[in-house]
Amino acid sequence: MHPKGTAYKSGFQLKSIIPILITFLTCAYFLYTWAINSQSSNILKSSSNNEDLYRPDFNLFKETDQVSYTDLLLDVPATSNGWENNERVLFLVPLRDASEHLPMFFNHMENMTYPHNLIDLAFLVSDSKDDTMGLLNKLLKKIQNSNDPLMPFGEIEIFEKDFGQAVGQGFSDRHGFQAQGPRRKNMAKARNWLTSVSLKPHHSWVYWRDVDVETIPPTIIEDLMSHNKDIIVPNVWRPLPDWLGGQQPYDLNSWQESDGGIQLAETLNEDSVIVEGYPEYATWRPHLAYLRDPYGNPNTEIQLDGIGGVSILAKASVFRKGAHFPAFSFEKHAETEGLGKMSRRMGLEVVGLPHYVIWHIYEPSDDDLRHMEWMRQEEIRQSKAGEIKEIYDRNIEAGFQLIEYPSNLYGVQHPNEVTLNGFLNYKHEIELKLIEKENLFKQRRRYFEEMLDDEESSIKLKAVTTLASLEKFKHKLEHEENIN
Repeated sequence: MHPKGTAYKSGFQLKSIIPILITFLTCAYFLYTWAINSQSSNILKSSSNNEDLYRPDFNLFKETDQVSYTDLLLDVPATSNGWENNERVLFLVPLRDASEHLPMFFNHMENMTYPHNLIDLAFLVSDSKDDTMGLLNKLLKKIQNSNDPLMPFGEIEIFEKDFGQAVGQGFSDRHGFQAQGPRRKNMAKARNWLTSVSLKPHHSWVYWRDVDVETIPPTIIEDLMSHNKDIIVPNVWRPLPDWLGGQQPYDLNSWQESDGGIQLAETLNEDSVIVEGYPEYATWRPHLAYLRDPYGNPNTEIQLDGIGGVSILAKASVFRKGAHFPAFSFEKHAETEGLGKMSRRMGLEVVGLPHYVIWHIYEPSDDDLRHMEWMRQEEIRQSKAGEIKEIYDRNIEAGFQLIEYPSNLYGVQHPNEVTLNGFLNYKHEIELKLIEKENLFKQRRRYFEEMLDDEESSIKLKAVTTLASLEKFKHKLEHEENIN
């Protein structure tokens, strides 16, 4: 106990409060930091388990004409009955010097049964010298301004870009072996370019179609979509003139891989591109086109490794995942066949329908044109030969009629009825007739001997045959004379 009157100074009042405050604030800071880190860890852990994913609230932002927001957390659905689920289809059409085929193409478009308002069109016009662009705009305006409310399509985009395609548009130019590699790589660039500028987040399906398809079901999109595959193609044939067989497989780019194809690929350099249907590349692959049965089930599916580009329906997610048309040698393939190979490598399902057929137009090759010219010349030759044959046949027929031996010559009906005087008269007349016919034989012989100098082998044959016939009839008459 302190003595009274003693004064003590307490240091607790100031010196002790400051360290306590510092300690308290430090602890609070660490607690706050720990809580934040713990919450962030829980969010990341939840995200990794695909549970309670973070979803931004776009209502916090004001959408304007210049700014749009799309939630890409979940891909748009692509189902087997997309027409019932309002699934949008991006319809892609590459065009080059296509004015000849555009009217036919738009006739098919008008007849399509998939809801037109759910189909967005995108055209790429490239390396064209004709009026493809002008006619395309004209036909689009016509169909979009139709009085039928179900006729107009959805969004329409036209792009124009040249890729330096030097290969001609003729059948033999496009399908010549030497042109295949460079041509296919250039086409792949065009397809990739069109896909990248036209595919939107709201598209569920992508449908590629060539402009020169002659016959195709109006339900083509629904028919292919109903299989609900990542990528699906129909069988493609083409009609032929009767003298060429009537019909023929067209698209040989849809196939299943073979041991021969794999072995061939191993022997080629890294920039080579294998193309089907050419003796230079014998792959022995099963082609979709040759598996067709006209009476088969059109819904039959087979797995494919390569696909053709005449008509392709694919889920939009295929391209969003990174699949594309290789403009380089991918496993020794490019463009559509390369897309098939790449998609299979990515684990996607690629199928074809062997008994579901669409028909490409017939384009005569150089060989076809040469054969048609030969047929024209042959028709002219046969026509002239027919006229000559008719003249000679008339002359030959007339010659045989003159030497025909009548059964009732000079009223004598039968040897038993002939009297002596009648028989002598009959013999005399026969002798005169033989003299007359001998002169005729000589004239005819000279005529047909002149025919032997003719260059036409068929005429020579006629002459030789006729001379032999004349000799035969002459001997017959002489024999009958001796009998009489």
